[in-house]
Amino acid sequence: MSELGPLVECVANFSEGRRADVVEAIAEAIRATPGAHILDWSLDPDHNRSVITFAGGPESVGEAAVAAAGKAVELIDLNTQDGVHPRIGAADVIPFVPLRRITLIECGWIAHSVGAELWNRYQLPVYLYGEAAVLPARRSLPYVRQGGYEFLKEAVKTDINRFPDYGQAELHPTAGAAAVGARKILIAWNIELDTADVEIAKSIALTIREANGGFAAVRALGLALESKGITQVSMNLTDFEVTPPHFVMERVQKLASEQGVKVLRSELIGLMPQKALDLALDAGVDLLLENPRTIEESLAAAGLSAGDR
Repeated sequence: MSELGPLVECVANFSEGRRADVVEAIAEAIRATPGAHILDWSLDPDHNRSVITFAGGPESVGEAAVAAAGKAVELIDLNTQDGVHPRIGAADVIPFVPLRRITLIECGWIAHSVGAELWNRYQLPVYLYGEAAVLPARRSLPYVRQGGYEFLKEAVKTDINRFPDYGQAELHPTAGAAAVGARKILIAWNIELDTADVEIAKSIALTIREANGGFAAVRALGLALESKGITQVSMNLTDFEVTPPHFVMERVQKLASEQGVKVLRSELIGLMPQKALDLALDAGVDLLLENPRTIEESLAAAGLSAGDR
């Protein structure tokens, strides 16, 4: 790919965070696609979820996403999978993000092409979300995943509002469905609390998330981390320039303190823009991140550049 050509990022979420060999096999399918570069990947055993971030030209990233989803279909059975994170499929969420010389609308076209291929190759039903959505309600990812796999596999058979955009009115028997879309850069971020009381984490999540009148462009859940004996506020910051992470950190610390709970640390899932870190530094707010990983650094390490967006 020419240095000046279009550059797309895919931040694919898979419903497996405990079997490293399965996630490695999915990653290998991406690596085997010419022109696709893995920037970051992580596993979470409590969420039972992994996130693999990769980038490249539109065709390469699209084909890598299809190959990775195909491997997930082969290796992950949702009927035996569990975890605290909401999910509808083995290849649960596949978003395309514009990084350089490509628009959000064009990333939506990639999502449509990938959605069609997932159905044609693997009979994996697809729901289009974000900028790729055909139905206005499906612009919201939480709406698409409402009820989760166990609910959707029955609802899809009778509720026309739950029919997929690609596929028939029945989920894949083991891999469920995939949500494929296009979106702006998103920060997936968890703040850990020094309490095992998940109701405290849930109350904080309800207070800060946009749907309940909290911060704009913030989605949040309160979840238990049984392996650690603590809880977390698990968030997606869908527009960090509207609500940057340091706004959220200060608010969560205040709400936790009011309930006698300490914020332990925070955890980045995937990558974040350097600008978000700079904003926190300028504001003098410690995000309590041990090893923040930025999009810019990861692109440079892969021999790529975000360039002019």
